[in-house]
Amino acid sequence: MENDVATLLTRHTEALKLFSERVHAVRADQWDDPTPCTEWSVRDLVNHLTAEQLWVPDLVSDGASIEDIGDAYDGDVLGRHPRATWDAAARDARKAFGEPGALARTVELSYGETPVVAYCAQMITDAVVHSWDLARAIGAPERLPDALVIFALDEVTPYASALAKTGLFAPPIEPPPGDSHQTRLLALLGRRA
Repeated sequence: MENDVATLLTRHTEALKLFSERVHAVRADQWDDPTPCTEWSVRDLVNHLTAEQLWVPDLVSDGASIEDIGDAYDGDVLGRHPRATWDAAARDARKAFGEPGALARTVELSYGETPVVAYCAQMITDAVVHSWDLARAIGAPERLPDALVIFALDEVTPYASALAKTGLFAPPIEPPPGDSHQTRLLALLGRRA
């Protein structure tokens, strides 16, 4: 278990670093550009991931419930300094997951009580996939690290088809022949590489 915890925390750190690199590559004239997430601009996408990170300390460290937090992270959380806001949120989320005993806890998410290890794995996958979305939107390199892709693919494969039913994700698409792990991951989440 100790090795699994260390690996999970390593993947989490790597995923946040990957997304951070893309956030810091956004040019001033790109914040309103479209992304593969059809409803979101670059700013909307970064805002989404930032808000997700802001939830982590409240849920994991403080044991707050969704009801306790309410709408605190709805709307624009980026303010006038999106990169600095992202950096602070990512740092605090990493710190919360890394606290002694944090990954042995449970949190109450919108769909019920969830082990923090599962919550962390979902957050890693979200950061990995949205790193590709952001890279595509801003013209940054789209190649994702193999270890993160394989982690995310293993994580999302069991429930990918159910995600489309939520209305928050595009339905899976058929990957092209001879596809890579990255292409399969993206296809599972309705993206064409």
